[in-house]
Amino acid sequence: MPVKKSPAKTKLIIVESPTKAKTITQFLGNDFVVESCQGHVRDLPKGKIGVDVEKNFEPQYVIPTKKRKIVSNLKKLSAKSEEVYFASDEDREGESIAWHLSEILKAKNTHRIAFHEITKEAIKQALAEPREIDQNMVQAQQARRVLDRLVGYELSPLLWRKIFKGLSAGRVQSPTVRLIVEREKEINNFKPEEYWSIEANLKTDEEKILAKLIKENEKTLSKFDLKTKEQIEKIVTILEKSEYTVIKMQTKELQKPPLPPFTTSTLQQQANKELGFSVKKTMLVAQQLYEGVDLGEKQRIGLITYMRTDSLNLAEKFLSEVGDFVSQNYGKNYLKIKHYKINSKNAQEAHEAIRQTSCYFAPEKIKDYLNLDQFKVYNLIWRRAVASQMNWAILTSSSIDIRADQYILRANGLNIKFDGWLKLYPEKQKENSLPLLTEGQKLSLIKINQLQHFTEPPARYTEASLVKALEDYGIGRPSTYAPIISTIQQRNYVRKEQKSFKPTETGILVNNLLSEHFPNIVDYQFTAQMENNLDEIAKGKNEYLTMLKNFYQPFKQNLIMKEKQIIKTFVNEQTDQTCPKCGQPLIIKTGRFGRFLACSDFPKCRFTQSLEKKGDQPENTQTGIKCPKCHENEIVKKRTKKGKFFYGCAGWPKCDFALWDEPIGEKCPKCGSLMIKKGDKISCSNKDCKK
Repeated sequence: MPVKKSPAKTKLIIVESPTKAKTITQFLGNDFVVESCQGHVRDLPKGKIGVDVEKNFEPQYVIPTKKRKIVSNLKKLSAKSEEVYFASDEDREGESIAWHLSEILKAKNTHRIAFHEITKEAIKQALAEPREIDQNMVQAQQARRVLDRLVGYELSPLLWRKIFKGLSAGRVQSPTVRLIVEREKEINNFKPEEYWSIEANLKTDEEKILAKLIKENEKTLSKFDLKTKEQIEKIVTILEKSEYTVIKMQTKELQKPPLPPFTTSTLQQQANKELGFSVKKTMLVAQQLYEGVDLGEKQRIGLITYMRTDSLNLAEKFLSEVGDFVSQNYGKNYLKIKHYKINSKNAQEAHEAIRQTSCYFAPEKIKDYLNLDQFKVYNLIWRRAVASQMNWAILTSSSIDIRADQYILRANGLNIKFDGWLKLYPEKQKENSLPLLTEGQKLSLIKINQLQHFTEPPARYTEASLVKALEDYGIGRPSTYAPIISTIQQRNYVRKEQKSFKPTETGILVNNLLSEHFPNIVDYQFTAQMENNLDEIAKGKNEYLTMLKNFYQPFKQNLIMKEKQIIKTFVNEQTDQTCPKCGQPLIIKTGRFGRFLACSDFPKCRFTQSLEKKGDQPENTQTGIKCPKCHENEIVKKRTKKGKFFYGCAGWPKCDFALWDEPIGEKCPKCGSLMIKKGDKISCSNKDCKK
């Protein structure tokens, strides 16, 4: 049987990821080859600034070593292809990838295609409507990259010289750290204020009512009108002797509109609140859903539209489909098609909100094909998009005003009359029914509740509230929130405590220096304006060079001036302690993870011990357990460069014994290895031993 030969010339489509390539391949014929470039193929060099400021900020792009094999393969494929399609994502990064590929491959017949979803119909339409690479978007991405490189590579070394090595500053990361530092200052400076409230437990013959004191002598009581226990006791004395009479009962209907479909930032916030997912995890899972999932029977499809968007627009095709879906499954009275307004002046009208590619891929129907994280995120997106096109919920709000002497108390109730969109996307709406009473009706007192309150400080930022703040201030863009949050933690500028961000000593030090000497770098309005300038470049309304010159010249002048003005913040402090390893004096130094004791005979002796606050995990704490490998030194608690604690031999580097879990000093009765503590469980440190 003759072997079928593939055509000598093919059409090459280049996408970013292998998963995306795998999904697209199934939609096309044998004359197409779909290959992945695996992200950016060129970038600024590592280890040097890579921007020629004197030559109009010309970037010096290089192909990273790990990408050379990929680029070589793409060159061979493009040389054999009659047409080359760059199908990277339709945002600035994607446009930049397409441009870099075109510059490297030098192919003759090239096209740029883009799509919001990875479905057969979307791919076919994109191939039928190719376009040129958008140079304005490329320039905007290049401006951002150059700008960030200039700030990072010129400002960070100054921080090393004035504070200590290993620090960094960034055009977006530094204002983000400032947000967290300033919130911590608010918390530390907060003084709680006392106030009180009074509730009365009342009853009719059959039902109970809880009413709150709202007026005294016809004057509405504000939150802080009742400040002391003495005030409360006087009022309670009167209320306990009073007769309670219904003076007014009011009922009104409230209409609650559905929430709009997700944008990048609102998805990140909701996934953090509802699922407990980090921003990074949410975007990773959403990327998987976008690039394609196997649904059995050789069917692989992208389940959601592109997940980096700030638009609320929905395609007419989807609106038509969701209209049929809601009518068929819930009834026509649940349907209310709505076009949402774009929530940002910089949002792209042509883009869409995040939605499922088909309403008929209901989460429960395809649950078996998704892992748990994928199901959770997809379920969230699917419900939100469908609910956005459902009818308003109708709530019944009721209130009863009750007189007791010179005081008026109020009982409030809320009921859902028509659930509308809440049927699919329920909120934590607590219903509270009130009995039907008549004016003049008497009520009996069961008990008076005296409630003491104290004002609370503002809450620390969670990932959800930090994303909201970044969006409100215009710091970064939705696609950058995940890397921003990861970076400030990796730099040890902030750490998470009970899911909230707290600045470290290092973060506070760096923020204070930047705020005093480089206010523009951490100024919210300045940072937001820089983002707007980049948006203007993307639209062709601003010039790349003009923006960079306007920023860099004053920045560089200030940098030179501050180099002379700023005095080194930290010098080594002398102590009266001696090194337990070599007997030399110990000194106090400051590093990325705070203040620590170090041997003055460094680098001959590398002894260090942290000086962290009580309650933190100290570094180089002796455990009193002999190292089972060298049998000479003790095991001590150590810390990696990224700040993670482990247990290792004090004789390192001569002895490399190390454990992630805490040793307890006992030996395994089965194999003789050290026993370790994992949470509440005790187990053997030898992975091959099942004890």
